[in-house]
Amino acid sequence: MKRFATLFTALDQTTKTTVKTAALTAYFEDAPDRDKLWTIALLSGRRPKRTVNASRLSEWAAELAGLPMWLFKASYDVVGDLAETIHLVLPDPAQTADRSLSDWIDMIRGLSAEEEPARKAAILQAWDQLAGTERFVFNKLITGGFRVGVSQKLMTRALSRATDIEEAELAHRLMGDWAPGTTTFAGLITAPDPEAALSRPYPFCLAYGVEGDPSDLGPPEDWLAEWKWDGIRGQLILRGGQHFLWSRGEELMTDRFPEFARARDFLPDGTVLDGEVLVWDAEAQRPRNFNALQARIGRKTVPKKLLAEAPVILRAYDLLEEDGEDLRALPFADRRARLEKMLDGIAPQAPVALSPVVDFADWSDLAPIRADARAAAAEGLMLKRAASPYHVGRKKGDWWKWKLDPLSIDAVMIYAQAGHGRRANLYTDFTFAVWKGNELVPFTKAYSGLTDAEFNKITYWVRRNTLERFGPVRRVPPEHVFEIGFEGIQKSTRHKSGVALRFPRMLRWRPDKPVQEANTHDDLLAMLDQYG
Repeated sequence: MKRFATLFTALDQTTKTTVKTAALTAYFEDAPDRDKLWTIALLSGRRPKRTVNASRLSEWAAELAGLPMWLFKASYDVVGDLAETIHLVLPDPAQTADRSLSDWIDMIRGLSAEEEPARKAAILQAWDQLAGTERFVFNKLITGGFRVGVSQKLMTRALSRATDIEEAELAHRLMGDWAPGTTTFAGLITAPDPEAALSRPYPFCLAYGVEGDPSDLGPPEDWLAEWKWDGIRGQLILRGGQHFLWSRGEELMTDRFPEFARARDFLPDGTVLDGEVLVWDAEAQRPRNFNALQARIGRKTVPKKLLAEAPVILRAYDLLEEDGEDLRALPFADRRARLEKMLDGIAPQAPVALSPVVDFADWSDLAPIRADARAAAAEGLMLKRAASPYHVGRKKGDWWKWKLDPLSIDAVMIYAQAGHGRRANLYTDFTFAVWKGNELVPFTKAYSGLTDAEFNKITYWVRRNTLERFGPVRRVPPEHVFEIGFEGIQKSTRHKSGVALRFPRMLRWRPDKPVQEANTHDDLLAMLDQYG
């Protein structure tokens, strides 16, 4: 644990990628294999599940520190992070322990099988054996909130330097449904199991947002345009007589979308498609909006009624593997041609369809097409350089997303809550309302979009204008208008307003606008009728 805590400190205290890469490389060269495996897991988001709830941890920490719960909770409200609050209030340890990172994680995972008294005893003993950053890291692990400012790409780069394995190959090996409990460092990194590769997806190629005018990208004949669909991006894999569906977030979704089992009847083995999972309206021959897809998200078992009401297909826009051959190094235009040939004449009942290109001769042709994207149930356009390979992650210059401007509405801030982490001392999470007659009806929350200077200014105002407190939440006078941007709107029975927004954020603070001129509930309903 000492070695990992030293690494955590090195990573946390710098923003320089060269320093982070050097620290990670040194760690991967020297740490035991099981610790290396768990470090890779932690830095790629595979954290151990929380085995003790936050309330119990808070009670035990307050008891050990000799604090009343009200004072512990008040401290938590100020600090904004449970693991750090516990770290700050606990007394110094009376013992020492020299256990590895993987040993401590095994202990944390084992608590799920213990009764509460045994869990409490184990955690109190751990707190009495760990000091400084080691205790802080342990708290982060036990609360399930471990995060550190290192991208998976940077971690892969360091691992490449430590193992002399190419980054692109490592990125591929790290994909898929693995966990430290189901593999070893050798099985994952240095001598991967060929059977495990059957289900393994490729790292997704990602796009940057268009900056300025697309004409700056160069001659239009060097580019292909497609619709940017509003669904779930996924890779459909057919290998070894099996099929697998992966999301961009490396979540295996095969069981949630049983329709794709039929893909084996229409596509050859050794095929990997990149595309968008969409609820498909066969009669209208177009996708339904994202709201229809949400009914399928998170359902591990899908009843027949829902399968009939919200059938899905994959709109395929790239071919990554054909007859077991990795095609990612080929130019996009060549991969696209192979994809079109593969899907030419595919039966209408197949769960896969070709995503069409959007024809254009000049950049000026695309602006009106993009403006009409919502009519095509799309979010905008994708622009892909014809000569581009299928990169790992983002690489500026080859793939661009030219999204529609967000929908927006002017709303009044009525509640404020402090943020977390580095924003724990700032009010950054706000609840917004619109007018319904003379009443302000809350309809969304947002916590991003303002500058640090604006967050500081609004925090100063909140602290001096609080009307009521509800734990960490403060009710404030309805005096400030913000323009709220969002990607979509849908009906909701869970909200008093009857609507829910997709990806709400603050576009700007509107000190120029009187509160009385904020939008109304009727305005929201009109947007729901038009875009819902």
